[in-house]
Amino acid sequence: MIIPKKSLGQNFLKDKNIINKINNIINFNNKTIVEIGPGLGFLTEKIIKKNPKKFIIIEKDEKLYDLLNDKFKDYKNITIINDDIFNYNFNKLNNALIVSNLPYNISRKLIIKLIKLNKNIDEMIFMIQKELSEKFNYNNGRMNKYKFLIKLFSEYQIYFDVSKNVFYPKPKVKSSVVGFKLKKVKINKNKLELFIKTIFTNNRKKIKNKINIKNNNLIKLKDKRIDELNIDDLFKVYKFF
Repeated sequence: MIIPKKSLGQNFLKDKNIINKINNIINFNNKTIVEIGPGLGFLTEKIIKKNPKKFIIIEKDEKLYDLLNDKFKDYKNITIINDDIFNYNFNKLNNALIVSNLPYNISRKLIIKLIKLNKNIDEMIFMIQKELSEKFNYNNGRMNKYKFLIKLFSEYQIYFDVSKNVFYPKPKVKSSVVGFKLKKVKINKNKLELFIKTIFTNNRKKIKNKINIKNNNLIKLKDKRIDELNIDDLFKVYKFF
């Protein structure tokens, strides 16, 4: 019997209806499918039946890796890798779609890393903590650097919320299934890093105290604080930064 490891943030999704809903969202059209941390392989079973062009699953837990190898040994189009996802080289992928019930303790860090790999990844579908899904939603709430980065690199969508009762063991919080369709944009990394550091350090400062406002399009924004801006205003500031 496989016992979920708290240290790895393991909460196994057990509800067939939710698994089917996630599987139905996946666009299999000429995609390399990458599943991160498949756990007991319930979603994996559904994906395999759709016969993806290429299917890679990455599992850090050695016991689960052995279980998955045995469970899917007869399938030729699947590659199972035993490694930490942060060690995996995504640069060798093309037209990839990433799917996962992500451990809450790595969700934010991993998503911010992956959205910047827009040359290799087309789309991502993740189950994440509901609170985090709302922090990523650039159309609502106070502005933060995560909303800016999500909007810069992707089109973001919250598909549906998920009760904590569909997991084993049951987590303390609700979850949401979210999607990121990555934009094929070229970004000046030095400009982006400087902008993030300048704008999102001390959010209570007014814009005029962070940057020198010279463009007339920004005059009306100069007395606002960052968390008072909407996403369109923030992109105006970035454009003329």
